[in-house]
Amino acid sequence: MQAICNIMRAETVRSQDDLLKLLYNKGYNVTQATLSRDMKQLRIVKQHAANDLYVYALPETAAAANETVAPKSLHIEFSGSLAVIKTRPGYAMGIASDVDAHASAEILGTIAGDDTILVIPREGYSREQIMTALAPFLYPAATV
Repeated sequence: MQAICNIMRAETVRSQDDLLKLLYNKGYNVTQATLSRDMKQLRIVKQHAANDLYVYALPETAAAANETVAPKSLHIEFSGSLAVIKTRPGYAMGIASDVDAHASAEILGTIAGDDTILVIPREGYSREQIMTALAPFLYPAATV
């Protein structure tokens, strides 16, 4: 994973295929599945760059470019018991992964796109309980 971090800091990476090629050129022969898993663990995000292009970035790079995922960058809306969270482009999968891995009993699971997360709560929980369960993932600086 250190090789991935080194490449991400030195190169502009627009796709997983680009990253696979860069790794291969440095002597690492990894599969797409392994790379995808490593990128998820490293919390690599896709962010908007110049000329309407998207590039992959390490969390500290994304944080430096976008400061932080502040509450103002999120919008949560409910439809029945389902919650839809809008994030900055490239952030949804990382946030959803954290929710799936660490959420309390209120959350059954999530489905994420580039900037949208569908949160599926378990039966019997109120919207307020769902919001409380999601707060540590959506507003980490505000939680103790």
